Amino acid sequence: MEILHVSAECYPAAKVGGLADVVGALPKYQVHEGAISKVVIPAYRTKFFHEQHFEIVHQGGVWIGRDWYHFNVLKEEKNILGFDLYLIDIPGLLDQPNVYGYDNDVERFLGFQIAVLDWLNEWKHLPSIVHCHDHHTGLIPFLMQYGYKYSHLKQVPTILTIHNAQYQGQFGWDRVYLLPSFDLWKAGLLDWGGAINPLACAIKCAWRVNTVSPGYMRELLESANGLEGLLRMEQSKCSGILNGIDAEVWDPATDPYLPAHYEAAAFEEGKYANKVAICESYHLDPSLPLFVFIGRLVKDKGADVLPEIIYRASQDHPGAANFLVLGSGDSEITYHLSQLQHSVANNYRFYQGYNEALSHQLYAAADFLLMPSRVEPCGLNQMYALRYGTIPMVRRTGGLQDTVVDFGDEGGFGIRFEHASAWDVGYAIRRALVLYQDQHQINQLRSRVMQIDHSWNTAAHHYINLYTSLK
Repeated sequence: MEILHVSAECYPAAKVGGLADVVGALPKYQVHEGAISKVVIPAYRTKFFHEQHFEIVHQGGVWIGRDWYHFNVLKEEKNILGFDLYLIDIPGLLDQPNVYGYDNDVERFLGFQIAVLDWLNEWKHLPSIVHCHDHHTGLIPFLMQYGYKYSHLKQVPTILTIHNAQYQGQFGWDRVYLLPSFDLWKAGLLDWGGAINPLACAIKCAWRVNTVSPGYMRELLESANGLEGLLRMEQSKCSGILNGIDAEVWDPATDPYLPAHYEAAAFEEGKYANKVAICESYHLDPSLPLFVFIGRLVKDKGADVLPEIIYRASQDHPGAANFLVLGSGDSEITYHLSQLQHSVANNYRFYQGYNEALSHQLYAAADFLLMPSRVEPCGLNQMYALRYGTIPMVRRTGGLQDTVVDFGDEGGFGIRFEHASAWDVGYAIRRALVLYQDQHQINQLRSRVMQIDHSWNTAAHHYINLYTSLK
């Protein structure tokens, strides 16, 4: 079986969020299952692009409306990710340093998709599956079925994975001329809400649709930023498969970013050594419980309530806990988190930006991970935290409710709350402080959560079964 994953991101080649982590790990574990799994992404001018060696395996040209672009398909030569990685290089269109955020993003990702299909058209064989990820690749299932150039590909099954349905890639019908020629009788498949909607189109045209957790699939049937009705209509081909984590990358016993290594059988000394190292770096008291937030500073992640959460906790429990936030995003949220350092000076630190090494160190050092997410399709942070013996504190939503059971319930090990509000999270923090005082209980929980298997092995097997069902 040969799978071609088409995505806008893939760690470590290009990363903005969890999409990159999924696409950077799932193919490797599918290879472990005996499949041939490949990934193709745009050739952004990232650090990875400049540091690796590539060979040109295909050349061609694409029309984007009235504009013609030359493109190269580059293959990473050393297979350093554990699977074949291909980059679509389109000078003048995809050769920017960032993944998203340009005025011509519609043209950029259209060009990417068309180049992928033109390249596929030239293969001497057909892949078993084309696996599309999110709206940036959402027109591929439609064009494979109804694009005149791509009739050769019609028989290849397509899968769409929805990582976040809030982003759908809509653009106006006045730009339909940018697409390659297709059967106009099928134009309605492109439309949702009076616009060309790539995500909606992929839901209609892909052979199967899945989300990154069963809980998120259930939520989308009720609320999906306008697509809930469509998903209910297509429900028979939809399912949820819980994401995994790359247990080789996220392993406290071998993690090269950590000053001290540890494992479930003997973790207390190593985990505390990591906490001491972080607290010394940020001038915090290591005897206090350490609460951390790691992620994008946006409302979907509940980051807008973090300043109030931390301020209230410092007032309700003065000098009882440390808080450290790592992230970047919304400028207003960033401003309030920065200002908070003046009023909670002794027990709070804010690192603005993205720092892969620091994120690993915080998972190892922290006692509790805060995730007050309003939307969390799957969530990987809570799985990383569990792997490193850190207790996740999560809102009951999406994949968080699939992966974290409250320690007050039978078999529980985390802390759950209902609302992304300072009051609700404040109550959860009070529970965490009480738990922290019982070192015997919290160490039992840490030992247990470190042994939970959230690796990609199970998820990769589920995806293989999904592909096999389409043969």
